[in-house]
Amino acid sequence: MQINTSSEFEKVFINYPDLVRNNMLFLRELIEETANEMHEITQLEETLKWGEPGFLTKNGSTIRIDWKPKTPQSYAMYFQCTSRLVETFKIIFKNTFQFEGKRAIVFQLNDKVPVAELKFCIKAALTYHKVKHLPTLGI
Repeated sequence: MQINTSSEFEKVFINYPDLVRNNMLFLRELIEETANEMHEITQLEETLKWGEPGFLTKNGSTIRIDWKPKTPQSYAMYFQCTSRLVETFKIIFKNTFQFEGKRAIVFQLNDKVPVAELKFCIKAALTYHKVKHLPTLGI
């Protein structure tokens, strides 16, 4: 799999406070690892979307990740709110994740991230346009 990364994307990670940088890098690595495990993903674009690190694939829905100073103890993985992604994640993983509306899975800085479950969410987003017709998006 080929990863195309913009220089602006890299700068965002450098500018995160030390307190959260490793959490953000962990989410980035998890998205890259998940995409690499999927034979249908041949290219992943890492770019900024609304000033936040974003991940795009040919048949997927954009995934963004970010930490915000106004909520310093949490960070999140964002999905398009017009998609069925978070609504489906809430049904399947209701007791696993904390959600923010129809747009995000929120983590606390000291949380242990449920990796296996989050990878299912990432896979659904990276292939969303191929799985959006399925009742549970292929999860």
